[in-house]
Amino acid sequence: MLLVVDIGNTNVVLGVYDGPALKSHWRLATDAKTTSDEYGILFTNLLTSAGILPRQISDAIMSCVVPALTGTFETLIEQYFHQRAAVVTSETDTGLTLRYANPKEIGSDRLVNAAAAYEKYRRDLIIVDFGTATTFCAVTKNAEYLGGVIAPGLGISAEALFARAAKLSKVELTRPKTVIGTDTAGSIQAGLLFGYAGLVDALVRRIEQELGRSTFVIATGGLASVIAPETSSIQKIEPLLTLEGLELLYRRQKGDRPPATWV
Repeated sequence: MLLVVDIGNTNVVLGVYDGPALKSHWRLATDAKTTSDEYGILFTNLLTSAGILPRQISDAIMSCVVPALTGTFETLIEQYFHQRAAVVTSETDTGLTLRYANPKEIGSDRLVNAAAAYEKYRRDLIIVDFGTATTFCAVTKNAEYLGGVIAPGLGISAEALFARAAKLSKVELTRPKTVIGTDTAGSIQAGLLFGYAGLVDALVRRIEQELGRSTFVIATGGLASVIAPETSSIQKIEPLLTLEGLELLYRRQKGDRPPATWV
């Protein structure tokens, strides 16, 4: 079985693949102060609860955008699963030509998402990842990674609002009944959710204008299911895109072809 781990600024998402099938997956809070032993015990307990024994893990691959945690997760995978994890970088064979000025600056999660999306759709794409930051990646039908946009994430925007406006209290990031809020909570929710949906649509439109053609727009990340339905530009939600991309890159590394389910 293959252990796949995506370490983001807000969440650590891990999954276990049995061949091409995702057997189980989990989402944890990211904490740079957590030790390899603490994460290791948590990982093994989660796997055991799903009926997966640590000794059944035969390989591992990970992406990480928190440099302080790269070594932590490499250590825990070696100590608890006795495997040396492959780490995704700009040098990894993604099947894409990177047109970025400095490919080393591209977050590994963006590369993983782009590789998975292109393998699935083989067309002009924009991948929107709703994480700590919201990233937009443009990929051409000729497998060229052009670059994209990085914007403050919805969660960051909300926290900044609550921190700087003394009389505004935190609200749940859910869809309000109306755009015109009839109370403070509804007004904040409308501004955050509908305002952010407008940001997404505007950026997608500008990217397509620069490309000179329309694209297929995919959403992924923790808040994709909340924001995507409010946009007019997002056509497909792929909640497990990063895990699928890690599994894909592992197979590319091994020289294996994608399974039939990808066609």
